Amino acid sequence: MAGPAELILHHYDFSNYAEKARLALGYKGLTWRSVIIPPVAPKPDLTPLTGGYRRTPVLQIGADIYCDTKLILRELERRQPQPTLYPAGCTAIGEAIAYWAEHQLFRPISLYVSGTNLDLLPDNLQADRSMMRGLPVPDAETVRRAARRNAPAVRVQIARVEAILSDGRDWMAGPALSVGDFAVYHALWFISARSGRLAHELAPYALTRNWMGRMAEFGHGSCSPITAAQALDVAQGARPAPLRASEPFVEDPQPGTNVRIRADDYGRDTIEGELVLIDAEEVALRRRDPKTGDVVVHFPRLGYDLRAVTSRL
Repeated sequence: MAGPAELILHHYDFSNYAEKARLALGYKGLTWRSVIIPPVAPKPDLTPLTGGYRRTPVLQIGADIYCDTKLILRELERRQPQPTLYPAGCTAIGEAIAYWAEHQLFRPISLYVSGTNLDLLPDNLQADRSMMRGLPVPDAETVRRAARRNAPAVRVQIARVEAILSDGRDWMAGPALSVGDFAVYHALWFISARSGRLAHELAPYALTRNWMGRMAEFGHGSCSPITAAQALDVAQGARPAPLRASEPFVEDPQPGTNVRIRADDYGRDTIEGELVLIDAEEVALRRRDPKTGDVVVHFPRLGYDLRAVTSRL
């Protein structure tokens, strides 16, 4: 059974964003507990913790729930500052590289990989991902056409990764490893996460393959499994940690307001609760579920739409 302060990662094996978090745990040499969740909705044992957020992964620490790897990595850094993910002089560039990797590099990779490995994916994965994006459910041939259409965009951008490394730097943002490395890595990792069918796309790029090898050597830290029911019990038996003071902008809802939050790109499931923390980096909501008691669900500031909940007549 996990203790209230242990790190619990809710994830599944072929999630690239989960690989980003697993690798960060390994880089920092952390010990954590693993809960394997379904890759598609419904996620009945995750919903009581998150209030409806169903993207992967989710980090649980007692009754505090951290959503989105942008915030998960910051929380790992706060709890274990060394070795750092945010080195002086490289952080801003690293975060800019991470934004490119997760908004422009990964999307064509996901379509290329999915269409190429359609026979290896869960039967309802494409339907689930299309619904998350508000798109019609595609048939198999549509998915394969999307793969062919996106292959050139993948090749162009892999070449750019190689070009970044071609000046002799060790890491994406320069002399020190940063969050940019983890973001680029998890996108490229996805190319071979399910099979070796697309390994040829990386084969010509020795610098990139060498860099990926060094990243993979970090491993995943020390991991042991627990069940979803045990993770719910941990939340039920814990209390949310004390929060730092909020620093809202004048336009923001004030702490104590009932709000709803959702991602601003895809997977826009709405989570409602009492706003208990808001500043330049983070938004946190207190909510309650019979299976967990009181929990605080944390989100990064950027990438999420936050609004006060208006009264319903």
